[in-house]
Amino acid sequence: MSTKTYNPSVVTQLRSLMPSRHLSVPEALRIAELQAGRLLSLAGIVEAPIPEDLISALPRVEVRRLSPLPVSGYADWRSGQWIIVVNGSEPLVRQRFSLMHEFKHVLDHPFVQSAYSADRTQPSRFAEQVCDSFAASVLMPRAWVKAVFCNEGVQDLAILARRFGVSQMAMRVRLLQLGLAEPEPRCSRYRRASGSLELMPAFEPKGISA
Repeated sequence: MSTKTYNPSVVTQLRSLMPSRHLSVPEALRIAELQAGRLLSLAGIVEAPIPEDLISALPRVEVRRLSPLPVSGYADWRSGQWIIVVNGSEPLVRQRFSLMHEFKHVLDHPFVQSAYSADRTQPSRFAEQVCDSFAASVLMPRAWVKAVFCNEGVQDLAILARRFGVSQMAMRVRLLQLGLAEPEPRCSRYRRASGSLELMPAFEPKGISA
């Protein structure tokens, strides 16, 4: 007698990486990055930019765009499927980030009362921070960014942002997180040139080490 092999859904597999207990900030961020890497691995995606159908093609997940929308996005369970809504009036790079952010909320749904309640003062802010980290890890995987930045020598912020399909601000934050850029001194964004103030570059890339 033959038996059927049960293949758990992508959402189920990613949720299996999440423990049902309070998480510290470092734990939650580490799990978010682990889930992001597993998502890309399951989809067989090995280069940027990450396609939107990574999420929209999943069973029981529908992506919609609405405009105007007072927020960047939200996720809701309706009629047996997840509806992820993103703000269609925002730049496409922002929409892509919002989509990945909201998908993390989908993954966290069964754990929302336990995972982030360790921070009793601001649990919702804790959850949002983790969702942002997940989105960054999906769109700008650590190893990929380091390979482009260090091995290929691409350090121009605009070029990097286009390469990964994200905003320059998101790219800058990711470089800072990965230790590939120096934090910007508080009052150094402006310098005086020819009697006027000139906007400095948004970040200072670190040199490539041998």
